[in-house]
Amino acid sequence: MTTLTARDVTVRRGARAILDRVSLAANAGEFVAVIGPNGAGKSTLLAAVAGLLRPSEGRVELDGRDVYRIPSKTLASRRAYLPQNPRCEWPISVERLVALGLTPILPAIGKLPAAHVWRIDEALRLCDLFDRRLQAVTTLSGGELERAMLARALVGQPEILIVDEPVAGLDPRHALDAMRRLAAYALSGKLVVASIHDLTLAARYASRILAMASGRAMGDGPTATTLTAALVKETFGVDACVTGDGEARYVDYR
Repeated sequence: MTTLTARDVTVRRGARAILDRVSLAANAGEFVAVIGPNGAGKSTLLAAVAGLLRPSEGRVELDGRDVYRIPSKTLASRRAYLPQNPRCEWPISVERLVALGLTPILPAIGKLPAAHVWRIDEALRLCDLFDRRLQAVTTLSGGELERAMLARALVGQPEILIVDEPVAGLDPRHALDAMRRLAAYALSGKLVVASIHDLTLAARYASRILAMASGRAMGDGPTATTLTAALVKETFGVDACVTGDGEARYVDYR
């Protein structure tokens, strides 16, 4: 079973601790929603557990092995990382952008093997972009580019998917589609870790919540028991009502 572990991870910028001894142990099959206000350290934590930002203190492990000692190609084949506000400046087609997600498992030279074409087609369909496959990425709207980048992250079917604000620029329909896709991906036996600002979407689709504020973990556990009005108050400083079950659950601010 795939296990991603952060042990007392601290990241400093000068005298300031962006992350202050944050720990996380996440397993295959979980959809972990990292929530918290702006500046809480969510993006920094995701970059650290993805093996892209070495902590000042603490340790990040993948299946018990220091993630920073895993060869980059091996790590890239096992986990995909989608940063917040992704950009693409080259006028390549949407399908070629998505194909970049297969780079870790492709031969160094030659054309894309026919055996992998179905992966691209499937990812494009899942993200509602199949009819735009030949369109230049630079002509996409912000929300369409978000979906294309998510398709790129999914196409290689990594064991671990780490995404930073995957629904921030999406309309309601595609935001729901993306969250359902991430939840289904976790249920298929993969590990998904995503920062989410929309607490209702987190409440409905994530199996686990990690709440952060001021670089520290405020709460961590199953969504149904962890995402409470008390936690929202402590983390965000606002009063809220958390009601409903499953996909009917929502968070109402007062």
